[in-house]
Amino acid sequence: MAKLILFQGDSITDAGRSRERDDMMGRGYATMVAGNLGLDYPEQYRFLNRGISGNRIVDVYARMKADIINLKPDYMSLLIGVNDVWHEFSSGNGVATEKFEKIYTMLLEEIIEELPDIKIMLIEPFLLKGNSTDATEEHGDTYVAFRAEVEEKAKAVKRIAEKLSLPFIPIQAKLDAVYNPENREYWLIDGVHPNAAGHMLIAREWIKKFEEIK
Repeated sequence: MAKLILFQGDSITDAGRSRERDDMMGRGYATMVAGNLGLDYPEQYRFLNRGISGNRIVDVYARMKADIINLKPDYMSLLIGVNDVWHEFSSGNGVATEKFEKIYTMLLEEIIEELPDIKIMLIEPFLLKGNSTDATEEHGDTYVAFRAEVEEKAKAVKRIAEKLSLPFIPIQAKLDAVYNPENREYWLIDGVHPNAAGHMLIAREWIKKFEEIK
């Protein structure tokens, strides 16, 4: 029987996926991963995308039963964290790093308790300069603070991965290495959301890590 791979996260994972058809997984890295693995390993894996645009860690925790545990995935990746920062700057409804780390850890521990054979990969949240990260009307120039807070979330995710002995997929350094300030929309269209090249960067790093654990 084909093993189930679940992609979980926010809008970067959501990427315009269908809510009616599981085979229409959006235009992002989840579809790219599914295409690559489906070609290389015919009929060995099934794929579900349950990313939801705008989600913070508390939102993923709230829907854990329906969108993770009840699905009984064999593998899951999770990309979350940028909205926990972004929502604080835009509406004062973010999640502080200490609480982020606590809820993230609780989420994973409860999933592992319910699905002891699951293999989970944690994807590092990331950020670049862009139209959505440079400034907001309420707060002015925000990139330095925005980046610092996202980096704190990334450090928390790495700590959690180490604590629970889970694979960690670094993304920020990869993006920093290819970022061109004169063409800053090349990888992330607004500083947060990847375009096709950005999603492919994530997909390739995802597959590299998956090949180590499958």
